[in-house]
Amino acid sequence: MLKQNVFILILFLILIVSCAGIFANNLPGIKVFDKKLLSRIEAMKDSKNIDSTNEHKYTNRLFLETSPYLLQHAHNPVNWYPWGKEAFDTARKLNRPVFLSIGYSTCHWCHVMEEESFEDIEIAKFLNENYICIKVDREERPDIDSIYMKAVLVLRGSGGWPMTVILTPDKKPFFGGTYFPARDGDRGVEMGLLTILKKIVTVYKNDREKIENAGAQVIEQLVKIVQPKPGSKMVDKAVIKESISTYKAGFDKKNGGLRSQTKFPSSLPLELLFRYYYSSNDKEVLDMATKTLDKIKSGGIHDHVAGGFHRYTTDPTWLTPHYEKMLYDNALLSMAYTKAYQVTDNLEYKETAEKTLNYLLKEMLAPGHGFYSATDADSLTPSGEKEEGYFFTWKPEEIDTLFDKKTAEIIKNYFSIPDKKQERYILHLSRSKDQIAAETGISTEKLYLIIKDAIEVLYKKRQQRALPGLDDKIITSWNSLVISALAKAGFAFDNKQYIKAAEKTASFIFKNLFSGQELFRSFKDKKQGHSGFLNDYAFFAAACLDIFEATFEIEWLIKAIDINDTVLKKFEDKKNGGFFMTPLGQDDLITREKPLDDGAVPSGNSIALMNLVRLYQYTDKEYYRVKAEKNLSCFFDIISRTPDYMSGMLMSLDRLASPSKQLIIVTPEGEKEKAVPFLNIIRKRYLPNSIVIVVQEGREFNIMSKRVPHIRGRKAINGKTSVYPCEDQVCRLPVTQPQDLSKTFE
Repeated sequence: MLKQNVFILILFLILIVSCAGIFANNLPGIKVFDKKLLSRIEAMKDSKNIDSTNEHKYTNRLFLETSPYLLQHAHNPVNWYPWGKEAFDTARKLNRPVFLSIGYSTCHWCHVMEEESFEDIEIAKFLNENYICIKVDREERPDIDSIYMKAVLVLRGSGGWPMTVILTPDKKPFFGGTYFPARDGDRGVEMGLLTILKKIVTVYKNDREKIENAGAQVIEQLVKIVQPKPGSKMVDKAVIKESISTYKAGFDKKNGGLRSQTKFPSSLPLELLFRYYYSSNDKEVLDMATKTLDKIKSGGIHDHVAGGFHRYTTDPTWLTPHYEKMLYDNALLSMAYTKAYQVTDNLEYKETAEKTLNYLLKEMLAPGHGFYSATDADSLTPSGEKEEGYFFTWKPEEIDTLFDKKTAEIIKNYFSIPDKKQERYILHLSRSKDQIAAETGISTEKLYLIIKDAIEVLYKKRQQRALPGLDDKIITSWNSLVISALAKAGFAFDNKQYIKAAEKTASFIFKNLFSGQELFRSFKDKKQGHSGFLNDYAFFAAACLDIFEATFEIEWLIKAIDINDTVLKKFEDKKNGGFFMTPLGQDDLITREKPLDDGAVPSGNSIALMNLVRLYQYTDKEYYRVKAEKNLSCFFDIISRTPDYMSGMLMSLDRLASPSKQLIIVTPEGEKEKAVPFLNIIRKRYLPNSIVIVVQEGREFNIMSKRVPHIRGRKAINGKTSVYPCEDQVCRLPVTQPQDLSKTFE
């Protein structure tokens, strides 16, 4: 009986181990897998209702995370850790270097490195036996990404993703790079990842002092970069002109944007160009901005079927993109096209902005009204293989089968598709619509209708293909950019649907990403991510201001003021000025960074500064002006040296140093809709340094006057809606007729 019981017990233990092994399966090079961790993985498996017949050979700690990028690596044979205390404690205990890999879910070369190296058993075994491996989603932890990207720039002079950094157990970087092929000779490299890893381990074991010294030197340079020496003087507005001269010198006159072999839509600070044109009437600057936007909307970087824009192009003509679509790019570009419409009155810019926002509302909107982060560059072909851009490209014969012969020829001519069978082509416009219409012998209006109908057919056909992967986490700062884009377009185009969508998304953030006074970075699977960073707070405060400017509802201004107060408490450098990226109390990084230059998105300092200037102009509180000037002064030296990298701060400087204009519209109580004829004149104009306020007499007037002193003493004259045009507290005579308001802009 005893033997039988022992036999049953052994069978039971074997069953438990085999079940656990399906998940952990003794990752190569790992002799003992933590039992508590196995239990957590098993519990997560049960909660996710994973079918045992569809389980993976390997599973690591990343299976417990919510980040789509980390989950992509959850079944690598590499013993990945998420960033945290456990990983670095283990590195110190085992006296091993840390292998830090940073990327994001829609990164093409991140996928390539995973397939070549992190799925490779030999490489995984060596990593597991000699390193502590940490995987980071740069979109969830931009603080880690930014610090170590700058470290890689110090070490190698260039950076990118996937990012590979080797650290000491106390987080000091001593080696870094980007994508590394797996082995010597792969993709033409002399030394592959496995050889590099072996050489680093040898040096780490035999000459630790050399490693420590290298790490200390990188940290010393890094601190100088991320916390520049504070300036002492207010920046002179003349530096804006210097910046514009730099853009003129680097402008690509043929293709738009800055001269480069690759083209990013944010490479030219378009809003600064529009602002400069507004104050200088420099036509060359306007031409630079509009040519860039024309080339972008005509090129392959633009998704002509569904709307929206890809991340960047690998050529200088905006033709061949990396096909991932990022939420922030589309929010920022829709704002650029909205402003371009207000500056030029060109309806094509309005249509492009609307098509981009409609794409976001149709394809990127999550339940509850947050927006997903991105879609992948890669998609599956009918044969089941991954191919970058397959989803977005077309063969001529596909067009031929969808339309009659004449229509197919018009479409191929319009989208520059040659009649070469079996080749896939990127839809783009190589000539103007008027030229294409003339070539086909039809009117531009007829061409427009044909293409509009054709796009619907192409969209339906394309949706039958395997969709690119979706990164479904919701990021606060990126959603805030979409809120701003929707609010600005809603006001400019008089589109109430956009304004309502902006309000719903802001409400989603307040409901799901706010707790007390704390804002969180991301939301996924009903869970809040890391505490928010400067970008999250500053961008959301700006979004609330933008909703206020679209709705004139005082609650949104109050929300912006409250969030801005939190920014000042949590992120401001009270001594030297400027704002840190990480909040007070976060201590898991080697240093605190002050984000300065504008990359794919504006820096947190740029938006935080602009918020201070805008709040000063609304509330007339000197407190905000003093704060703005102090924080601009902090960056005096770096702005003076490299103004072309600081376009966001230059816009704050321009707004602070330029005459402030106010348009105050007062309606009789209960007749707020009578402001509409006046707003219709304002909304089509680009007024970068102005504030517009609409308020009705009575209770609303009394509430708003407590926050916005500009409206005090104003009234609806003789019961008529009245507009008070003012500049720096000096007002013209009020007007009560829309045509009289038009004259004030002449």
